[in-house]
Amino acid sequence: MSLATTFVDRVDAGRQLSAALGSFAAQDPIVLGLARGGVPVAAEVARALGAPLDVLLVRKLGVPYQPELAFGAIGEGGTKVLSPQLIRHLTLSDQEMADVEKRERAELARRLTRYRAGREPLPLNGRTVIIVDDGLATGTTARAAVQVVRDRGARAIIVAAPVGSREARDAVAGVADVVICLSTPETFRAVGQWYEDFEQTSDDEVTRLLRQVPAPRGTEVVNARFTATPQHSNPRGT
Repeated sequence: MSLATTFVDRVDAGRQLSAALGSFAAQDPIVLGLARGGVPVAAEVARALGAPLDVLLVRKLGVPYQPELAFGAIGEGGTKVLSPQLIRHLTLSDQEMADVEKRERAELARRLTRYRAGREPLPLNGRTVIIVDDGLATGTTARAAVQVVRDRGARAIIVAAPVGSREARDAVAGVADVVICLSTPETFRAVGQWYEDFEQTSDDEVTRLLRQVPAPRGTEVVNARFTATPQHSNPRGT
């Protein structure tokens, strides 16, 4: 695939991403979609691989006067990833950061209640886990997601996205075992510019997709040893 590809929508992106992830099907992976926009992409991946689907909650910590710029991210289980260099550059105060984190943790808790509806998250201990998002802008939320999944005992972690900046891809490659990013445009401003339809994913759509792709029986069984490295991957540390 070319380094600058436009996707029709998240479903199209998920189908194309599935082709690059096909070699992982034999490893009995679990697919986790980053809420909200990553879930429609992840649903297509889970269907193609015959894998169980679950949601992973991570919230960006946006700069107060520029919310789209993340100075960090938080995830389930108290996980927090910060960007110290950006924090120093913007001279963010402890109080400013605490206020943002308090608001985002409240939203994270709300979404957990809505999406899981009392259902326990899928056990990840000893498993190969594929974390899917609709794009990698800065990589901050994906890095937090990797930390959450490692804390839950995953054996191997693949981060997969249809499109992303080269800087984000490289940053995530430093913490994940494999990063697959189909398109890495030389000029990258926002994830949405690489989709013809980038309408916001709703809470209702997330819950519907989670019901449509139920977890297969036997998901508690530890999967085979992690071995494969797909053509489009970037092994950790490279």
